[in-house]
Amino acid sequence: MTKNRNYLIGHAEALTKLTPPPKINPDTSELYNINEVLSRLSPQFKETAKQIEKLPSEFCPKDYAVTKLTLHPSYIAKGHFPNKLLREMSSRTIGSKSVKVKPDKWTKKGPPIISPTTCIFIAGKRSQLKTFSEKIDHFSSETPGADDLSKIWSISTIQPEEKIKRGLGHEKKGFYEAGLHLIPGTSSDFIKKSFIDFANSLGFKIAEELSITTSNIWFAPFSGPEEKLVTLANHSFLRVLRPIPQLRSFIPNFKTSGVKSSIPMPNALPIANDVNVAILDGGIPDNSNLSPWVTNYVKSDPEANSLEDGIHHGQGVTSAFLFGPLEPNQQAAQPFTYVDHHRILDSSMESDDPYELYRALGHIEDILLSRQYEFLNLSLGPVLSVDDDDIHPWTSLIDTYLADGETFMTVAAGNNGDLNSELGLNRIQVPSDSVNAIAVGATTSTSDMWTRAPYSAIGPGRAPGRVKPDLVAFGGTLNEYFHILSNSSNNELVPVQGTSFAAPYLLRKAAGIRALMGHSISAVALKALLINSASKNAHDEKEVGWGKAPDNIESLIESPDGVARILYQGELQPGKYLKVPVPLPENGISGKVMIQATCCFATQIDTQDSSMYTKAGVEISWSPKAGEKKESFFRQQKKATEAELRKDAAKWETTLHAELSKYGKSLDDPYFEIHYMARDCGAAIGGSKAPSIKYAFVVTLIAQKHRTIFSDIMSKYDGILTKIKPRVSIPARVRV
Repeated sequence: MTKNRNYLIGHAEALTKLTPPPKINPDTSELYNINEVLSRLSPQFKETAKQIEKLPSEFCPKDYAVTKLTLHPSYIAKGHFPNKLLREMSSRTIGSKSVKVKPDKWTKKGPPIISPTTCIFIAGKRSQLKTFSEKIDHFSSETPGADDLSKIWSISTIQPEEKIKRGLGHEKKGFYEAGLHLIPGTSSDFIKKSFIDFANSLGFKIAEELSITTSNIWFAPFSGPEEKLVTLANHSFLRVLRPIPQLRSFIPNFKTSGVKSSIPMPNALPIANDVNVAILDGGIPDNSNLSPWVTNYVKSDPEANSLEDGIHHGQGVTSAFLFGPLEPNQQAAQPFTYVDHHRILDSSMESDDPYELYRALGHIEDILLSRQYEFLNLSLGPVLSVDDDDIHPWTSLIDTYLADGETFMTVAAGNNGDLNSELGLNRIQVPSDSVNAIAVGATTSTSDMWTRAPYSAIGPGRAPGRVKPDLVAFGGTLNEYFHILSNSSNNELVPVQGTSFAAPYLLRKAAGIRALMGHSISAVALKALLINSASKNAHDEKEVGWGKAPDNIESLIESPDGVARILYQGELQPGKYLKVPVPLPENGISGKVMIQATCCFATQIDTQDSSMYTKAGVEISWSPKAGEKKESFFRQQKKATEAELRKDAAKWETTLHAELSKYGKSLDDPYFEIHYMARDCGAAIGGSKAPSIKYAFVVTLIAQKHRTIFSDIMSKYDGILTKIKPRVSIPARVRV
């Protein structure tokens, strides 16, 4: 007799409810009195006003200038944002980044040390800053904006050298990209025109037709004389200037010859035909043997020829999605879904076109803008490791289009993991620092003895987005290759290695869950399920992120004896507190229980605010017993590294995951409480102005002594919770 399988417990959001906010007693103590503040800041305001008054008019369009306001490390939370002071200064915040300072005193115990804080870029007319610098001496504690002054550590001008980023040395000489601040809420065409005119006067040529705007940063590629870069960087609204990075090479991923083994291909159609998937890569052969499963092959530039290495790469990436790692002399697995392939790189890459990076990004934007895909994979990008100070256009554009939480996108983390660690050259590459996409690193093996592949890029990512790569999957090594299908007539295998193949292999797992379980599990919930089931195998988080998801799809969707995997999904309302009860059997849990909890959400972003990049954040508390003191579960404050020393750092991460072991008898109506916080350009905003966000919360209860925990929970909550079951029979070969 076949045993009934238990899968996922769904509709758990029916148990949730909004709760009143807790009472908060704000700290009203002052770190400085008004005289102490003025003695430090008044000379700084006067000197800054004096310096920007000297600037030529071509640096300051319509008399606007950008200066930097550095917050005191004790006042970096969104509730301390100096809005009132900025109004008194007639200035606007246009961006931010993280810096480190050593204050003379702070609100923490012990002597102050060098600590991270936020540097805010502000734009205002030079004449207005001069007026403010003159009246600041007359401030009293009652003057509007005076209480914000104690939150400011310094104000100063921005030196042109601060804006220039040096490349790796192998970029094409004379070609650069600029990131220009725009003023939010107003037309900033005068800023763009001013920069273009100034650049032209120095002999630079802006490729305006390839420019991209994300949030309040305008990115534009340009060419011109290197010796004039420092002069160009004097333009007040310039945020960053750097050489245009090259695109990652296709070549190192492949062995030169195939495996002399032909494999039989599956005769069955894909399991589902209603799951929309696309691979964005270098193309596939026009007569590809993958054609039976490729619904559409789209060339983003139909006039361009394909690049031979790009076709090999695209064939391999598409094969990795359709079949996973193939094994010699064994039949390929039945694909879960059909797939489209978009060729976004072509022969112009071979001609060493320095602007190909921007053209490819334009193709990516067109695909994202179409909103036709639920699943996407990108296994290419710039040769550029993540920069903590500034956001790259590839990252910000992808994050912008994924902010609605409707799309599951995997991005290869990069094959630079064995480069210089002291210089940070081994960190994940753009755009895998995206907070709304899933960065995928590579492992050495499909066995339980896996480790990080030596070439696989490591974390951390930026903050927020610190845990990177998000997940790892098998990518192959010299000792255990990842085999993909060649385009030979006899279906020979090709041994490859790289995060380029680990990423679509992970996408196969996510699309496989959608194919089997249907559309009731959202894209954000798929991410939460994969992370909830992942194992780090005792490896460092910087190397493997949240870990490696199981290769067996049953382990992703089943709840075996002694296990109950519970899924909550829906929307969070800004400023609200959502109580998330954890369902237990009628008579509690026998013995010990391991509680694994994962929270994921999608968020809008502020490109210009590298230190305050995400607009949404959550605080999650845990109560093992109703009515008693709350305990730590996700340890959000501890998630911030010692170097960051900021309490709020982990509140703005889009993924939280932790596990906790408890005795079943210690749980009595346990619940989590999720508080969704919203900010805009780093400042707190009211709930009426912030959007709701899609979230997913997965709780897995593992109780080895309570084998019937799944059915016991379902019996207690009959008519409320539902079983999410496969809509089709799971094939015999379920390895993903």
